[in-house]
Amino acid sequence: MGYFNRVFTGSVIMAMLALPVAAKEYRVAVGDGAGGTQEALGKAFAEALAKESGGEMTAKLFLNGQLGDEQDTVTAAATGTLDFSILAINNITPFSPSVGTLTLPYVILSQDDAEKLTQGEVGQKMIEQTVEDAGVRIIGWGYSGFRVLTNSKRPVATVDDLKGLVIRVPKNDIMIETYKSWGVNPTPMAWGETFAALQQKVVDGQDNPYMTIYSMKFDEVQKYITDLRYLFSIEPLVVSEATFSSLSEDEQKQVLAAGQAATKASAEFLRAEEAKIREELVSRGMEITAPADEEKQFIELATTTVWPKFYDQIGGKEHLDEVLTSLGRPPAN
Repeated sequence: MGYFNRVFTGSVIMAMLALPVAAKEYRVAVGDGAGGTQEALGKAFAEALAKESGGEMTAKLFLNGQLGDEQDTVTAAATGTLDFSILAINNITPFSPSVGTLTLPYVILSQDDAEKLTQGEVGQKMIEQTVEDAGVRIIGWGYSGFRVLTNSKRPVATVDDLKGLVIRVPKNDIMIETYKSWGVNPTPMAWGETFAALQQKVVDGQDNPYMTIYSMKFDEVQKYITDLRYLFSIEPLVVSEATFSSLSEDEQKQVLAAGQAATKASAEFLRAEEAKIREELVSRGMEITAPADEEKQFIELATTTVWPKFYDQIGGKEHLDEVLTSLGRPPAN
């Protein structure tokens, strides 16, 4: 090699070494639209990830199910074709049944309950089980509040008021059986089809937290809200285990730290914004009805009928008792 070539080659190599390493940009699938808990969790995660990694890892959100329905994104993450996803916990349950404990009706009775379970020993066990069962790792938790019932027909205060209403639910056995315990035969439907089904009157109602009702603009196609608290909606942030395993030890720590920061931000977001969102929905013409007697009308029917049906699926009655005991409540009857 001639002198000029040696100098030129050496200069190119030195220039290449001097170039900054390109940041890794990860895709984050988000089921909901802008303005809700899922977007807030995703934004907090993206900001924290860039900070923790010194800008070497970034995250881009894809809202409104652009990368597929929520259950589809679990499969995509499990096979390594998607990096991250934020989704309702009931959409992980089909892949990792023990997580379904958190979707049993009236297990979680407050936001404090939700935070204690997900960020404590119970949550850690679920993380480990989800890696094993579904090939995805929960690295953060979003808190969206209780799933309230909406419909376009009439105010609903009692179980009897539900009769004749066609209610959309996710393709989740526990939620289906909960409505059946109230005398309703619900219609399982993919999330991406729900708004159109409400708009076209294929179904009369659905349930979701106030934050989701707002972010998905359900006030445009729904009139009445029933202020139920049968299920506190938790939105896990999951990473493909294939993606996570490909990271260096330092990068894994940065991803986990970003997930923890996003979890904290989500809890703060819900406490700060839910009441405002509720007032905004009322200002847009929605009417809120309190259950006439939730304890007798809804809770007793759901817990006595639904809980026993899923003991085996969630890992045994003792698993539910462990969760209840950790919250300072008596074991299931």
